[in-house]
Amino acid sequence: MERRREVFGGRSAAIFALAGSAIGLGNIWRFPYMVGQTGGAAFIIIYLVCCLLLSLPIFLAEVIIGHRTHAGTFGALEQLAPGTKWKWLGLLTVISPLIILSYYSVVGGWSIGYLWQSVTVGFHSSELGAVSSAFGGFISSATGPLICHTLFLAGCAVIVSAGVKSGIERFNKISMPLLFVLIVAIMVYSLTLPGASAGVEYLVKPDFSKITPSAVADAMGQSFFSLSLGVGTILTYASYIKKNENILVTGLGTVGFDLLFALIAGFAIMPAVFAAGIEPGAGPGLIFETLPYIFAKMGANVPWLSSVVAVLFFVTIVFAAFTSAISMFEVGVAYLVEQRRMSRRKAVLLIFGGTWLLGALCSLSFGPLADVQLFGLSIFSFCDMLTSNFLMTFGGLLFVLFVGWKMDPAAVRDEFTCGGTERFNCAVFGAFRFLLRYIAPIAIVIIFITNFLA
Repeated sequence: MERRREVFGGRSAAIFALAGSAIGLGNIWRFPYMVGQTGGAAFIIIYLVCCLLLSLPIFLAEVIIGHRTHAGTFGALEQLAPGTKWKWLGLLTVISPLIILSYYSVVGGWSIGYLWQSVTVGFHSSELGAVSSAFGGFISSATGPLICHTLFLAGCAVIVSAGVKSGIERFNKISMPLLFVLIVAIMVYSLTLPGASAGVEYLVKPDFSKITPSAVADAMGQSFFSLSLGVGTILTYASYIKKNENILVTGLGTVGFDLLFALIAGFAIMPAVFAAGIEPGAGPGLIFETLPYIFAKMGANVPWLSSVVAVLFFVTIVFAAFTSAISMFEVGVAYLVEQRRMSRRKAVLLIFGGTWLLGALCSLSFGPLADVQLFGLSIFSFCDMLTSNFLMTFGGLLFVLFVGWKMDPAAVRDEFTCGGTERFNCAVFGAFRFLLRYIAPIAIVIIFITNFLA
């Protein structure tokens, strides 16, 4: 007897799940420091354009495949292009998110470790170098980060094992509103700090002199990666959306939530960075090195208040990491359940074991395995480079080529327009198909080349 496939409860549940997949560390960690490095408000304007004209069509391409077939990545491509090699794209997008999950859970584990520190001892150093050294000492140790990595991945396993409605949907319905409340609370506090106005001005006053071709490529790449494109997470979640759902509205809602959260995160972090007198282009160490220093500096006069802000911030980081991680976890579970006929519990245990092992190697690459190199990179850096620079962009390119050039145009139109019943969708379908067939592939190739040359 064939298993009955679960679906999300409605439009809000679908948007919360898809937005949860998109909203993660990239919004809180990567977006603010990229804004700081590449022109402030000018970068934000280009990023907004890229999200709407580039990433939204790619996002909808994945949604169309999943929603049309109500199958995971491998089964969806096999169903739409039987007897062809397109199914191997499905397999690629099962492997890619699991590699990402392996090292992503290491960073999620760091977030748990710093949340624990903010609750117990807080951040007290008044020197930025000392805070940076503390972070280096933490990640280079073997035991602490490994325990945190295990806790984070176990949390993902518990949520996914509960199923689509009782696990993923319920968690996102709770966590997404909570995330917005937390990040808004941090933003309000950040905006009240002395000197925060300089950070606000930096975010709203464009400096187009800093915009270079490389910055434009970075904006395209950030919009691409922020929405978790090219790795099958969106496709898998879309396969759980009810058949009569308007995918354009769902897509716009998801992109809107993702954009809003990224902008709020920018206004939560950059004013605090300026208030502390720190260079806005502080780089990837912003969360774990720069911000703890800011919390410590804020606590000079009111220690309890800075401790509360630190706890709220790292709770936000942990929840944001979980919402994205469970979508990557679910891709592998869906494949094993649907294609290998495993029980969900057994599939979860298998995915947990494999990603835990690779993640453990990534974690130890900052300490005991620091001398192990793959093409001149640590294990962590190699996994990051392989997926971010190559597998994600390659997967995204193949998705848009499939929907734009291989898939039956009538089926694409049927999905996009809800069987021709949505007049607005019908009116913009031509523009969507043009962007998907011609603009998106060129943009993805530019991102790919930029990453390759970086």
